[in-house]
Amino acid sequence: MSRGAAVLCLLLPLWGCAFARQDTNEPLDPAVVRSLVPGTTTAREVVERLGAPTEVVQLGRRSAWRYDAATTKSTVLFLGIVNFANQDTRSDRLWVFFDERDVLTHAGAWFGTHRTQYALPWEDVHEDADNAARDAERPGLVP
Repeated sequence: MSRGAAVLCLLLPLWGCAFARQDTNEPLDPAVVRSLVPGTTTAREVVERLGAPTEVVQLGRRSAWRYDAATTKSTVLFLGIVNFANQDTRSDRLWVFFDERDVLTHAGAWFGTHRTQYALPWEDVHEDADNAARDAERPGLVP
């Protein structure tokens, strides 16, 4: 066997690819978020619909609660000595604000977990067309 073939046989097991996914919390349901009505929905109702918040912030006699979820997709291409990797993390986040009587005053949400993609470093994961297609596929996001 030639020396080049021997080197190739030693390096061949170092070539390959890997994919990984990590989820933190359940993605937020846009329909449930839309069902929260400022001036009407109570803190108890929010907990019944969304569960326990990730974070609670006291604002004097008022409070703000944060709900979030995240999805990370990772791709690695092993080419012997040179490796290429990419990691795309997107999140859903909701802040709800309550007055001193625990009645919702306002809420703000962002939905992004569904936009997470597997991609290599030279690929653009923030293309408008890709995001629009994924937005259209997420139930409850687009009325």
